[in-house]
Amino acid sequence: MKRPIYYDTETTGISSEKDRIIELAAYDPVEERSFCEFINPGCSIPPQATAVHNITDDMVAQAPDFATIGKAFADFCPENTVLIAHNNDGFDKHFMEASYARVELELPPWEYLDTLKWARRYRPDLPRHALQHLREVYGIEANNAHRALDDVMVLYQVFTQMIDDLSIEQVIELLSQPTTVDRMPFGKHQGKALKDVPKNYVSWLADSGAFDKPQNKELKEGFELIGVL
Repeated sequence: MKRPIYYDTETTGISSEKDRIIELAAYDPVEERSFCEFINPGCSIPPQATAVHNITDDMVAQAPDFATIGKAFADFCPENTVLIAHNNDGFDKHFMEASYARVELELPPWEYLDTLKWARRYRPDLPRHALQHLREVYGIEANNAHRALDDVMVLYQVFTQMIDDLSIEQVIELLSQPTTVDRMPFGKHQGKALKDVPKNYVSWLADSGAFDKPQNKELKEGFELIGVL
């Protein structure tokens, strides 16, 4: 049986190649235990990053490096772990893979599940799929947004409601099935049928590399299906 581990990272920026994880948190709903550690990135935290998560250089100055925390996190995760995060495919997964490789730690054979992908596919009625918007939709109490463990606990509560009585195995199977996006999921044309999205906007998305991102694979296929790409 697959074991769900909800997790989140806070980082010094948005590039998994250049930036570093400074906080790693997770929750194991089966054993009801949590993991939350600061990480010394070996560099200064940019002010714009601190403005998002409120983590300062002083807070991580005495923290262990990723080699230490990476080992501890691998020990925290049981066999058959599925790491679940919001925008996993576009952010957290890449940071985890890069961070383990950087310190030459073997990455455990985890599976990954992206709850943003699930929300976009199965709640197309919603205007936005950001975690905090989903929190409001599902009536989850507000907490300290953009701190790792707080976001993890919100995600656990939200996703539990979103999938109802489906098992993690069933969720993974459903997400693996091909589907075609028929409405624009983000941006200034969010909610529009793909056929009504201006072609110059689609071209701009292509030129900016938006369709190269894993989370936009289905969107690209949708535009290809109607002959725009």
